[in-house]
Amino acid sequence: MEDLRGKLHWLMGLRVVVVTLLLGLSLAFQIAKGELVFTFYALIVLTYAITIAYALTLRYLTDPTTLRPFASFQLGMDLLLETFLIASTGGVESPFSSLYVITVALASLILRRRGGLIIAGVSVILFGVLTNIQLYGLLASHKWLLPSRLSAAEATQALLLHGLALVLVGWLSGTLAEQLRRTGQTLIEKEQGLVRLQAFHENVVQSISSGLFTADPEGRITSFNRAAQEVTGHTLEAVLGRLWWEVFHWEQGDLFSGVPVNLAQPQTFEAEGQRADGTRLVLGVTLSPLNEQGTQTGLVGVFKDLTQVRDMQEAMRRREWLATLGEMSAGMAHEIRNPLAALAGAMQMLRRDVALEETNARLMDIAVREATRLDAIITEFLLYARPPALNLKECDVNEVLSETLDLLRHQAASRPDVRIVPQLRPGPMTARVDPDQIKQVFWNLATNALEAMPSGGQLAISTGRRWVGAGTRSGDVIEITFHDTGEGIKSEALDKIFLPFFTTKREGSGLGLAAVHRIVDLHGGWIRVDSQEGKGSRFVVCLPVSAQEGPRLWYEGREPWGREPWKKF
Repeated sequence: MEDLRGKLHWLMGLRVVVVTLLLGLSLAFQIAKGELVFTFYALIVLTYAITIAYALTLRYLTDPTTLRPFASFQLGMDLLLETFLIASTGGVESPFSSLYVITVALASLILRRRGGLIIAGVSVILFGVLTNIQLYGLLASHKWLLPSRLSAAEATQALLLHGLALVLVGWLSGTLAEQLRRTGQTLIEKEQGLVRLQAFHENVVQSISSGLFTADPEGRITSFNRAAQEVTGHTLEAVLGRLWWEVFHWEQGDLFSGVPVNLAQPQTFEAEGQRADGTRLVLGVTLSPLNEQGTQTGLVGVFKDLTQVRDMQEAMRRREWLATLGEMSAGMAHEIRNPLAALAGAMQMLRRDVALEETNARLMDIAVREATRLDAIITEFLLYARPPALNLKECDVNEVLSETLDLLRHQAASRPDVRIVPQLRPGPMTARVDPDQIKQVFWNLATNALEAMPSGGQLAISTGRRWVGAGTRSGDVIEITFHDTGEGIKSEALDKIFLPFFTTKREGSGLGLAAVHRIVDLHGGWIRVDSQEGKGSRFVVCLPVSAQEGPRLWYEGREPWGREPWKKF
């Protein structure tokens, strides 16, 4: 119906244009001849007046069922005005008799073929009435419609020709209007189908859990689905038009030689890059050629985030190695500790009972001191190899961290070149943890960060919460991040920093980070490290909100989460 309303507006505008052109030109010719025809003035003014009335009436017609009768009324009034004009300008000989054709054609377009034929029939009847009035001189006494100069045969011929023309115009224009309507309806249905298909395709692309992108022949990204944005941290606007390997911070030469879009067959590979925030990102990628009618027009890439899987696999391998090493080392430590204690006791008795020269006494003191230090290292290692059972409680991690920060600020008070910036997530972040052991984790990471900044710098400590999912297990985790601007860690040392007795410091047992790893592991969590030499380090501790499952499986003698580390959460 909105389409019919638009056609009515178009009809009213066309009426004004036609009347202005035809009657205005005729009026100009009459004035040029010195004649003054009031009929033209009256018709022009009347046409403008009823058009304004039509427009005002149309504004208040809210019922769609009234539009067709209103259109029929307008066309009927047009026929009456045209009949009056034809009668005023010579009847059957009038040059304005062709106006019927325009009205019939408009009726076919607005009211379809049936309406056009009805208007054509009415036009023939009106024109026939005028012709008969002229032939018989019925109004000759009033000097309004004078008899025609045509004979009866000529008048009848003109009437038949006009009638046939009007009927043919009504039929042909109605048929054309019907075909146009059907064609328009078909186009609308196809367009709607195409829109639905495009929406369905877009929903499918956006709903799949794997990241997906497409690129043109030059390798520039043309689409980037929702999962791809979530995995990489890039928005669609930020990646459109960029080279796809640059988005993932890869070097083209490391992946392909030549033009990267020329793929004869799908290729699958795994590569490590960076997210938008600069963190590590490991992706499993499958690239396939994008073909259109047998011609390759680009490529399509599907990828999965394997970062957490690889981290968990590495953590599992490290755990197995550390478990074996811990069992073996614990036995050795016990074997060493007993004779070491006897040796230290004997040396202390000798030092007390035997008078030694100054040099020998100093050497004896060194031996006793080093034996004591060695015993402390063995004790610390035994605590690492066989940690006490967790005393799990419902704790606010932010509160535990704040208590550690108070101690840390007191220790760092003598270092004005170091700035500690806490960025704790608002509100409580409750989890089942052992507060004493978690404090030890926070303390070791914070003090290590301070020691890594001998020339000063900033230590940012932040907390957050997010949901992670993999395999059949999923859940909320709390993230605690320690980000320093210190010396950083050499790349060759990153894989060893959690190993017992590995240290890059001149002094230290190398058990601090190993203990951190063990405590976090017992809580069912994990720890990530990103570091660049000379640019600082970023340690992220991830703790599950509920830590019951991890310790229970550990103390039963089984690896947490079975043999599938990717099912951790």
